[in-house]
Formats: sequence, structure tokens, C-alpha cells
Amino acid sequence: MPNESDVELMRHVRDKRIDSLELLYDRHARLVFSFALRISGDETLAREIVQLVFARLWTTQAEYDAGKGQFTSWLITVTRHISIDVLRRERRHQSAVSIEEMKESLGSSAADNPEAIAIRNDQQTVIAAASKRLSEPQQKVIEMLYWKGYTLQEIAEIGGEPVGTVKNRLHQALKSLRRHLQGLREEL
Repeated sequence: MPNESDVELMRHVRDKRIDSLELLYDRHARLVFSFALRISGDETLAREIVQLVFARLWTTQAEYDAGKGQFTSWLITVTRHISIDVLRRERRHQSAVSIEEMKESLGSSAADNPEAIAIRNDQQTVIAAASKRLSEPQQKVIEMLYWKGYTLQEIAEIGGEPVGTVKNRLHQALKSLRRHLQGLREEL
């Protein structure tokens, strides 16, 4: 079983095979921990997040779809969602992470495989270029919502703006990013 892919191990986890979860944990706990530590800035919270991530893999029927990307990317997304939930719970005691720090975290936590590093660096460059096309208010709403864990209501209150304005700004930012990234994909 140690030679099985992450996809196969996830199938076994859905069948409640604890040994498969243990193997996934052994393979990816360091990645999840480093990402959670970067987001939370607190070792204790990062350990809690690691436990929550692997408990989520065990208790939910969440399915990883290999056609949508790499397993580690999916696992980082799960980790990000759980981290934001924990940060929301601990907001008064924690400081948030900027987009730049998040990019650095993604860069330092991937495999040491040269191909993966090159692909990741290329993706980071594309995302950074796309985000620079956004206006300052659009960049701010994306950072506050996706990286700092604020709700749309909280962002509106902080900025002294109506929630509708914040929603519209987010919608326009995501639309702009999608358009730019799709344009790049079509060029390839």
C-alpha cells in the first residue's frame, strides 16, 4: 500500500481504511502543518488545523477529483478553508497573513521536484501578474476575504461601505481574474 497513489489512498479512506489515512498523514502532514503555520502564525493553532484537516478527510465524503488538479493542491485548499474557520474563531488573538506571505508559503511547501517547482513558480508569476491588473480596492477585498478570513459584511463595515458595493467589487475582481487567466490558457 505504501506505493499507492494519493487518489487510491483517498478511495480507501472513503471506505474507512485507517491505514490509508495514516499513509496520507505521513506523506502530507508536514505540508499541511507548514501551510497552516504560515496562515495562523501560531504553532499550536497549526497543529490543531492539521488534526482538523485529517479528521475532515476521515469524517466527510469529500472527494478529490484528479481531473481538477493535483492532490496536494486540493489538500491545501481544504487546509485553507479550515484555517480560515479557525482564524475566524480566533480572530481577536491572531494576526492575518498577506497575499505575498501566502505566495511565499506555497513556494516553500511544495515538493523538491524540479518540474513541480518550475510549474509552481510559473503559476505564481501568472497569478501575481493577473492580480496586479486589479484596482487597489479589488485587491483589498480579495485579500481580506480569501486570505484574512473576513466576511463580506465585515469588509463592508471596516470600509464604511454598503455590502452590495463590496459584493460588486468582488464580483468584478473575480471576473477580471477569470478573463485574464482564461486568455492566458487559450494562448498556450
